[in-house]
Amino acid sequence: MKRIGITGQNGFVGSHLYNTLGLKPDQFERINFERSFFEDSEKLDEFVKQCDVIVHLAAMNRHPDPEVIFNNNIDLVKTLVGSLERTGSQAHILFSSSSQEEKDNLYGKSKKEGRELFAEWAERSGGKFTGLIIPNVFGPFGKPNYNSFIATFCYKLTHGESPVIDNDGEVKLIYVGELVQEIISKIEAAETHDLYEVPHTSENKVSEVLSKLENYRNLYFENGEIPELATTFDLNLFNTFRCYFEIKDHYPVKFTQHVDPRGAFVEVIRLGIGGQCSFSTTVPGITRGNHFHTRKIERFAVIKGKALIQLRKIDTDEVLDFYLDGNEPAYVDMPIWYTHNIKNIGDEELYTIFWINEPFNAEDADTYFLEV
Repeated sequence: MKRIGITGQNGFVGSHLYNTLGLKPDQFERINFERSFFEDSEKLDEFVKQCDVIVHLAAMNRHPDPEVIFNNNIDLVKTLVGSLERTGSQAHILFSSSSQEEKDNLYGKSKKEGRELFAEWAERSGGKFTGLIIPNVFGPFGKPNYNSFIATFCYKLTHGESPVIDNDGEVKLIYVGELVQEIISKIEAAETHDLYEVPHTSENKVSEVLSKLENYRNLYFENGEIPELATTFDLNLFNTFRCYFEIKDHYPVKFTQHVDPRGAFVEVIRLGIGGQCSFSTTVPGITRGNHFHTRKIERFAVIKGKALIQLRKIDTDEVLDFYLDGNEPAYVDMPIWYTHNIKNIGDEELYTIFWINEPFNAEDADTYFLEV
């Protein structure tokens, strides 16, 4: 059991790392970190003493004054090194540096000098250190106009705005889930690398990424169609895009019914990929689900009866309630990292169609049980 602390625990990469570690409670114990610890040496020292591994992600990415970025990031490193020295820590330190290290800007300079400060601490103390040079990261829940141009594009396309390309260059990218797995592999190996370049997993022109996202908006956001997702990058980009909806306002989406004397016909899903489609009946008062996925795309379509579908992002308290009635057939799609359930709240059997983008595999189910 390794005890792991993450500075920047609530940030973009930090929250994904924290939540992913939580999927393996038999291997990792997460030591809670709060930003205020940097202002309180006693609390910081207590945090450091508990950790076998510290992943230092806390940093400032953007500010109108580059000097503020530089000073902030260096101060954070020096403060943590001071605590490591006071406590005599032998923790394995992993530091998130950036591919901007070699660029002529103060953010890149702060990352390079911060990495060197940690390496010097490890040399003096005999501690373990891994410096990670990380390419551009994208993924769900990144802040628009801050973490990634992809976050900015996704937000604008789902909020009636038009993205603008400032520089249509080739960008080396890594999905946040892939980066988290790289970090975990370094934690498990416990090897030291003063400088390890995390390999990018895709390389795309900015205009190519925007074109894909515009296609997702047109097909999925506006019409509910699952687009063709030919590559892992496409799947990761699509799952990123889905998380920028105003989910509580978007769902449930009502189907178009075609009614004639024989009855009604409803198209449940149109898609450019395959997957698995299932049907269930649920007796009154019963709840199904209470689990979440980290990669799967899933749709619940109610065609008969009354249902309450609930969603909650796993590290938040807000529960989103959606009421569906088979008299007006509708669906709700499940964003990744949102635990979800469906309950029959009517007096008759509930009929639900479930679609998911990959067949169930018991050895890699990507299904984690958690009460909404």
